[in-house]
Amino acid sequence: MPDAEVAIFDDDSFDEYTCDVLKTLSEKHTVLQPGNQSTHKLGGLYGNMQSALEYAADRRLVCFLQDDMQVVRPLAGEEIDAFDRCFDDNPRLAFLHPCFLKGINRKRDESTLSFDRELGAYRRQGTDQSAGQYFSAILIARPSRLLEQSWEFGRSEPVNDRQAKQYFDRIGHLFAPFAMWLPEVPTYRGKRKTLALRLAEKHRGCGFFPYRLLDQKEVKSLQERSPDMLPVAEDFLACTNDRLEKPWGYYPMQGSRFLKKLNSLELALRKLF
Repeated sequence: MPDAEVAIFDDDSFDEYTCDVLKTLSEKHTVLQPGNQSTHKLGGLYGNMQSALEYAADRRLVCFLQDDMQVVRPLAGEEIDAFDRCFDDNPRLAFLHPCFLKGINRKRDESTLSFDRELGAYRRQGTDQSAGQYFSAILIARPSRLLEQSWEFGRSEPVNDRQAKQYFDRIGHLFAPFAMWLPEVPTYRGKRKTLALRLAEKHRGCGFFPYRLLDQKEVKSLQERSPDMLPVAEDFLACTNDRLEKPWGYYPMQGSRFLKKLNSLELALRKLF
């Protein structure tokens, strides 16, 4: 991203490798430790997002990405200018979503996403989802627009979705995304892995599988396609691990009711003891 300032908000990481990576990154980028401002299962995510919003209060645009994601193509300065104009031209727009769509949700997205030509992005319609229509934790925003409404991130996506609905129009999904969740990543919930999570990660062969960066020809193809073709990750991106089964998975217990129940049971027992 040309001329982008990178600020990393960490949640008091204690893993030795993570701390070493943060130390290296701090030589080039700003690394901040806002403290643990939230106690729900996603750790300090939304507390840190609030700190990041206030940190970027005087910036025209801010993009929130998380540590299990990758920027998958170069982003031209002209594209960033277009995001800025999008907020100028749409005073009720609060959030743009910068990610490709997940292949596992293809049927749902084909039936609920429609292209808004005036906005130049997709918007979701006709769904009873409790989140994802007006808000996403992965976003591009104009900080001043949120702060003018005294915005404070709530403790869950449904809470934030309801809050966004009060003030803003539906979130816009970029026509030509530039970021994506990494497939089959190991994950933590509350910084401690349950037995179910460890079993799921072993079964799915979780690891670090980055995407190949799109080249100029591929970016042009993405940008010049028909809006009828949704930007589904599996249709445009290639993973460095060609053996990963498609559609890619993004959560180890995806599709396993037994492991999800086992995970919930262990978490409940932890609260008791």
